Amino acid sequence: MSVRKLKPVTPGQRFRVVNGFDAITTDKPEKSLLAPLKKSGGRNSQGKMTMRQKGGGHKRRYRVIDFKREKQGIAATVKSIQYDPNRTAFIALLEYADGEKRYVIAQNGLKVDQKVNSGATAAPEIGNALPLSEIPLGTIISCIELRPGQGAVMARSAGTFAQLMAKDGKFVTVKMPSGETRLILSGCLATIGAVSNSDHQLLVSGKAGRSRWLGKRPRTRPVAMNPVDHPMGGGEGRASGGHPRSRNGIPAKGYRTRQKTKSTNKYIIERRKK
Repeated sequence: MSVRKLKPVTPGQRFRVVNGFDAITTDKPEKSLLAPLKKSGGRNSQGKMTMRQKGGGHKRRYRVIDFKREKQGIAATVKSIQYDPNRTAFIALLEYADGEKRYVIAQNGLKVDQKVNSGATAAPEIGNALPLSEIPLGTIISCIELRPGQGAVMARSAGTFAQLMAKDGKFVTVKMPSGETRLILSGCLATIGAVSNSDHQLLVSGKAGRSRWLGKRPRTRPVAMNPVDHPMGGGEGRASGGHPRSRNGIPAKGYRTRQKTKSTNKYIIERRKK
């Protein structure tokens, strides 16, 4: 992974830092694994805006990702590492021994022509998906299920990883990317290795227009609004706005919003850091 800082030939290029894309091996996606992707502009089925600062952006096609890794015991070959406009991580195109092709989230260090596998009999090597009960302690993992057969839901974005800390009966202890330590059923699948594109956090867009290409619209600071528009609005001159909070009054920056009676609280051993 590498990043490139561009020469300041224009104002928009002055601070721009782009991905080197040295891990990418092709720029042509697999047509059989593409699906249409409709934009909502932040509106729901009634046409009402439920999410602000969304709209516009370049047209995309969705890459169908195999998060379940259900073709167990069948070896697959990595044909290419590709860019995916719908996520921060890179994706890998796998071709199975029976000829079927599937996309998976690429792990750091995954190479073209490398063999990967899934299931309880797979070796604990980068790119292989195993039940947590079969993974050695201390292993770096990603793309973790929370319920067996559900498909990966945790540690899927660029550069993220978790660590397997302990095993106890039908549960294993995993330290999550947030710093939280929690119990997960040992039958859940996880992939060995950290997610690719770890330099994503170093990128700098350089200009507002690049945010518009990504479908992000301008955001108005709450302290610049009127009291009717936001709890932090109003005041004479440049008033600070009081305690930081959302538009509907929920405090931010340290206030815990997790329900005390949530059923999954019993699986959390240590909360994430503030």
